Amino acid sequence: MGVSQVALVVGAQGVIGRSLVSELQARGDWEVIGVSRRGGEPGERVRHVAVDLLDRDDARAKLGALDGVTHVFYAAYQDRPTWAELVAPNVAMLRNVIDAVEPAAALRHVSLMQGYKVYGAHLGPFKTPARESDPPHMGAEFNVDQQDLLEARSGPGGWTWSALRPSVVAGFATGTPMNLAMVLAVYATIARELRVPLRYPGAPGAYGTLLELTDAGLLARAALWAATDPRAANQAFNVNNGDLFRWQELWPRVAAYFELEVAPPLPMSLAVVMADKEPVWDRIVRRHDLAPNRYRDVSSWAFGDAVFGWDYDLIADGSKLRRFGFHEFVETEAMLTGLFDDYRRRRVIPAG
Repeated sequence: MGVSQVALVVGAQGVIGRSLVSELQARGDWEVIGVSRRGGEPGERVRHVAVDLLDRDDARAKLGALDGVTHVFYAAYQDRPTWAELVAPNVAMLRNVIDAVEPAAALRHVSLMQGYKVYGAHLGPFKTPARESDPPHMGAEFNVDQQDLLEARSGPGGWTWSALRPSVVAGFATGTPMNLAMVLAVYATIARELRVPLRYPGAPGAYGTLLELTDAGLLARAALWAATDPRAANQAFNVNNGDLFRWQELWPRVAAYFELEVAPPLPMSLAVVMADKEPVWDRIVRRHDLAPNRYRDVSSWAFGDAVFGWDYDLIADGSKLRRFGFHEFVETEAMLTGLFDDYRRRRVIPAG
């Protein structure tokens, strides 16, 4: 099958980016260029470019030469201490990509990864289920500013855009600050090593709230659909697995996978409690001959604290996606056990 489309996956080493690269590669009619600070190993119809997206000149020099790009899938992220500080670097990176690619490429579509922060989910209890038509909230929010940038730069007869709004994304990646499945797997692995039960560490009340997750593979397929189906042009879509859960029901099942007992929840900061567990992790890696992943590359404790601290429902209406033509769904428990199995195959955690 001949290559007819060229995808630039920005943030290719993250949880979302890796799944996008894998999905595009499997389709057979895409050439894929992965963009990240670290670069990556080439594969069939896949090459990687190491770029500092905050450096306008570096972006222009390396991305401006890519004259065949038809689609941009943007999943890059720069972390900062406060919500307000996130805006400038994250908007600048997206702008630098568009400025570099647009003049030389035969650009058709730009796909933007957002999240429920658009609805104020990170600030506290918000209207649920959130819908794409909900009014904006006051405050600095880089997801909104990024979408504004795309709306201003696209136009009639030019390229189109789409914005995908997942819940917490679960997939495979190391060295990333946001990967809930890895948080669960490493937390449970260390609990088993220390012979303690698996306790839910979140805020009082968070054990019983309604949540949903988004499988990274499902998100990649939704993003690819939105980037190529004319019905999805210039639209935002919530993307979630399609089922809801409460930790009080799912937590014992996670524990059972790792053959752990469950004890009553105990509010504690994982960032604090797990800070001294690097020697434990190193011991596990040596004894089970695991892949030599550094503790800091498999632990996202601050992110875990944020997710486990939500003592309010965090759900969004995913029906718009279905109404426009994308109908896939994923069962959340099956997704997690499948990811844990994958981590074992990759020798990230012990086999049993």
